[in-house]
Amino acid sequence: MRLDFPNSNELLANVKTENLYGKLVQQIKKDFGLANIPIDLADSVSSEDLRIFLHEKIYYLIMEKFVEYLNLLYVIDVPEKAFREIQVTDAVEVAEQVSFLVLKREFQKVWLKKKYSS
Repeated sequence: MRLDFPNSNELLANVKTENLYGKLVQQIKKDFGLANIPIDLADSVSSEDLRIFLHEKIYYLIMEKFVEYLNLLYVIDVPEKAFREIQVTDAVEVAEQVSFLVLKREFQKVWLKKKYSS
């Protein structure tokens, strides 16, 4: 499994190639639910809309509900090392980088479930 994608678009293209996109959306919905963060995300959401949705939701959490944001990252289990590598410029850019980390971690979960359930 490859996780060294340069951006969210390439990661989502790879997820579709591996036929894991539906499971990725389900995992995102599950983890947001476990973190008690309500989201209205259709199973048939496009990859571009998913990327935009995550960016906006994470930006909102950073700016308005920081404790819930931290809880979400704990539930998703984003590696602490990855946070240290984030280039802090402004909240919009940080939200974009964090949403990419969330997508990477959720993809990793889905891929590992597929690999070890067979």
